[in-house]
Amino acid sequence: MSTTSNASLITRARATHGVKERDVSKVLCHRLRAGVEEYLIKWRIRTTSEHAMASWHAVDQLTDCLKQIQLYIEESNEKNLALKSSLLISNDHHASRKRKSPGGDPVTIQSRDAANGLLTPHDPRQLSRASSVGSISSSGSKKQIVNSPSVYNGFLVRKAGRIKGQQSSDPIYPQINADTLPTPEMVNAAKNCPMTEAERLIRELFYLTLNAVPNVHLENKVDGSTPSLNFTFTNKLVYQNGIYQAPVDTYEGCGPKCKPNMGQNCGCEYTKVCQCLEFAAVDEQQLKKMPEWDDYVKFKEEGGSFDTSGAPKRFPYLRGHSGRPSILQSHYLESREPIYECNPNCNCGPMCKTRLVQKGRKVGLTIFKTRDRGWGLYCNEDLIEGEFIDTYLGEVITNEEADLREAQSKDKSSYLYALDKFVGDEDVGGLITQDDCYVVDGQHMGGPTRFINHSCEPNCRQYSVCYNKHDLRLYHLAFFAYEDIPQGTELTFDYADKDEEEEAEAIRRRQAAALDPENKDRLPCNCGATKCRGFLWD
Repeated sequence: MSTTSNASLITRARATHGVKERDVSKVLCHRLRAGVEEYLIKWRIRTTSEHAMASWHAVDQLTDCLKQIQLYIEESNEKNLALKSSLLISNDHHASRKRKSPGGDPVTIQSRDAANGLLTPHDPRQLSRASSVGSISSSGSKKQIVNSPSVYNGFLVRKAGRIKGQQSSDPIYPQINADTLPTPEMVNAAKNCPMTEAERLIRELFYLTLNAVPNVHLENKVDGSTPSLNFTFTNKLVYQNGIYQAPVDTYEGCGPKCKPNMGQNCGCEYTKVCQCLEFAAVDEQQLKKMPEWDDYVKFKEEGGSFDTSGAPKRFPYLRGHSGRPSILQSHYLESREPIYECNPNCNCGPMCKTRLVQKGRKVGLTIFKTRDRGWGLYCNEDLIEGEFIDTYLGEVITNEEADLREAQSKDKSSYLYALDKFVGDEDVGGLITQDDCYVVDGQHMGGPTRFINHSCEPNCRQYSVCYNKHDLRLYHLAFFAYEDIPQGTELTFDYADKDEEEEAEAIRRRQAAALDPENKDRLPCNCGATKCRGFLWD
């Protein structure tokens, strides 16, 4: 299954009346009745757990509740996979013989398909058909019982396109202890029921969210799943409470000495006078020709201070020619020094060659399902070493808020990115500490780079890019190709942001880590690289 986010392809089924997301507490089970997918929902009604109201609904009545259905599908798949794993362990000998059988074994295929819980073949004769009960139409003055899905501990009211659940003690409606739902019979029947229509609607709703980011596609050739609907795409950082962002009109520009017609109409030709490059990497080869070289050598050896404002700097980018993209200079690619770009207050003009990341992503990307590491990302065209890919976006939060979120979610650290490049430096607020740093949280809001997987030998690297040289707490995280990357190759970066090490040393460290009893509960790394460290986080 491979498709794009073209909204014109979306044909979402809608019933005359539907259930609202805010009325649903949880999706409990699913079934197939008369060829229609139905889902058992628990209503969000104030009552005791024992007398909670539940009802069955066709999937086209639940198009506003697809987030809850997606969560139910994911939980069902996890349970089925856990069951499959336990069965394989307890029947390892028999399972091995079945896998080696020529042509496959029908029972083995059925078990395999049931484990993914998505496109499983089904036999409607095996499904338990609960008797239909009533719902109430608001069109008449009398209670009119009409054919509907089963309802427990209440009845349904249809009004103004909305289905609402109401509790009732009337014996005409089946009463059941809601703690028993779903029943074992329901769960057993659900194992062989497809959820393809719900998956289709979930996928099409995700396509709509992709409209917020241009030229991003979705591909899944593994199963019927879709990335979480609880993720919102954005093309900018979203600043939350406690974050101070200096107004753009207060940024210091590069001044009158830089003009648009300099450097073949690319601006900022003379790095010694470009104020935006004041703190950029010094061009040592050029500085050797200047009287300040001796002071610079002393500064490098003994520390202290050195005024770089009049020293020649390295431009961050090499401008491409003949249709080739601009690329990050090799010095920055290897050194990881901060990259400084001009800003809207500069006199160099919008075509200045120091402006690249701020113009946004230019390459097409595809979010795709991997076979063993969830969702990943690849580029739809060849990338050359040093080429800009995209930035890491999300909510910008305080370090204190990040600690709270991390404590509430076991996998939160995978999406939290600390803006700690300048820890130990001083700004107008004093010495910057780790606790002062802001954090970018990309779990529920961000761009396509949120789906980039980890590798201990990555083909991409992340770099700090500043538009305001005086703000050491807020900057952008930009991904560049660390090597030539062919079209369709999965993009990866190192979550731990480690420096490269020799292969023999990496293998030795991995073997030692595997034998360390303190690592037994740590998350294993499945990157498959030769230099894999064995665990995702050090």
